[in-house]
Amino acid sequence: MVYQALYRVWRSQTFDALVGQQMVTQTLKNAITQNKVSHAYLFTGPRGTGKTSAAKIFAKAINCRHSVDGEPCNQCESCRGITEGRINDVIEIDAASNNGVEEIRDIREKVKYAPTQVDYKVYIIDEVHMLSTGAFNALLKTLEEPPKHVIFILATTEPHKIPATIISRTQRFDFKRIGITDIKTHMANILNEMAVRFDEQALTIIARAAEGGMRDALSILDQAISFSDESLTVEDALQVTGSVTTDIMDRYLLACLAGEVEPALEILNTLVAEGKESNRIVENLLMYCRDILMYQQAPKLVMQQSGQLTDGFKQLAETMQQPQLYEFIRQLNDTQKEIKFSHQPTVNLEILTVRLATEVGQAAQNSSASPVSAEDDVIKQLSARIQGLEEEIKRLKNNTAETNEHDAAERQPARKNKAPSYRVPVEQVYQVLEKATREQLVQVQSVWQDLLQVLTVTQRAMVRASEPVAASSDGLVIAFDYEIVCQRANSDDDLRQNIFNGLSRFIQYEPHIVNIPKEQWGPLRSEFLNHGRANGQFADEQPEELAGRPDNQKEPDIVDEAKQLFGELAEVIDD
Repeated sequence: MVYQALYRVWRSQTFDALVGQQMVTQTLKNAITQNKVSHAYLFTGPRGTGKTSAAKIFAKAINCRHSVDGEPCNQCESCRGITEGRINDVIEIDAASNNGVEEIRDIREKVKYAPTQVDYKVYIIDEVHMLSTGAFNALLKTLEEPPKHVIFILATTEPHKIPATIISRTQRFDFKRIGITDIKTHMANILNEMAVRFDEQALTIIARAAEGGMRDALSILDQAISFSDESLTVEDALQVTGSVTTDIMDRYLLACLAGEVEPALEILNTLVAEGKESNRIVENLLMYCRDILMYQQAPKLVMQQSGQLTDGFKQLAETMQQPQLYEFIRQLNDTQKEIKFSHQPTVNLEILTVRLATEVGQAAQNSSASPVSAEDDVIKQLSARIQGLEEEIKRLKNNTAETNEHDAAERQPARKNKAPSYRVPVEQVYQVLEKATREQLVQVQSVWQDLLQVLTVTQRAMVRASEPVAASSDGLVIAFDYEIVCQRANSDDDLRQNIFNGLSRFIQYEPHIVNIPKEQWGPLRSEFLNHGRANGQFADEQPEELAGRPDNQKEPDIVDEAKQLFGELAEVIDD
């Protein structure tokens, strides 16, 4: 028989067997027993938390003729057929590879037909956030009012990428990360069923490495069983997950705390030579410091989560003060962020080690060796800083008294003319203006208020402080009232995508969006017109200021061009 992975063999087949999602499962069971099944559901949450399993159990439960308290019997023909994938009326679709409009149109055509083998036709669309904008639009009407015999279950790990119009048509259930205790208990039950001996501490290591995902935990457990020899030990779990042993972490932290740089670096080099990943080393040390901090405050809680504690761990818990632990955690957390973007993570680890041993460890040694002198030094430093601040305040008061109104008037324009921190994309604005039309701008303005309704609350607040000022067939310039809002909007990829999706849906307009501060719009517009006139882009007409132009004389072409671009209220300024 072909071997199957543990997460496939031990996939939950009932709501009660689904680990760590009691709120979700109880709600779904009550909906079935009370005959209050909705037409569409949205299951969201991290990977490996049971979203697809819950969808399949739900499909079995609503089609099972012998269900009890909302649970499927798993014995009847429909339950076995759905479990084995033989029932054509339960369709599971991977949106990552079927994300086009044609696939959704095919679903729209097929939902019209009644189920042939069970009572309800169920569509399970996994990773639904991968659907294209057109596919979402094609799904909207069907999702809102499907036939009575059809139920949609959408599953995703990134709900923020799903349009609000889709979410509002579904019942949303958020699957949470599974706790370490629940993962350990489930793995222990599996190993007992398989008659495999194991060390409980090994399960703790695997559960932590899984980061709240049961599927990840079972995949690591499967690998650890294959690696082990008859029984699963702590060493097996450490090798498979790449984690660091508690003994090494004890020696490393004690060396750093004692200010011993060289021994700490030797321990670090040993870990790197063994092939431990830099990110995993920092992550283990961070969690270890967290455990020490928690043990100082709630020792029973840490005992329940971590099991047996080493003598080195207890020594660290007695030795390290809370300020030192806070500094260790801060340094480790900063290094973890730096490693993600570093090509030489080992260098970051070495710098971290030197910092911990010198800045934190030696400071702790000096403080413990001569607490009185250290306290005196602190008092002297504070006194010197206070004296310096008093002198600075006195100097500022004198300068203020000597400052007159003329100096203030001269400083005011200087502040106003201060160069903005936001870099305006001038070339992109010019590219839009070269092809901008008044008709396109009016069309965008007509749906601007409707566009606000598809944005999140935060995004809506930013867009309310803006307005579209120029639009071409492939570009849109948006002017924001405040520079800081413009800068934040420009860095918000989700906002840009939602505006793009909204305009595409409302008026089939898919522009490249350019954000600028409103105070920069006027100068940019004038520079564009002057530049076009200088290059012969616009007709070289006499300025309006010249006397003798009759009232009925045709306006210069540049004025017509400006009105075409910016509307009747545009003000053309000639140099």
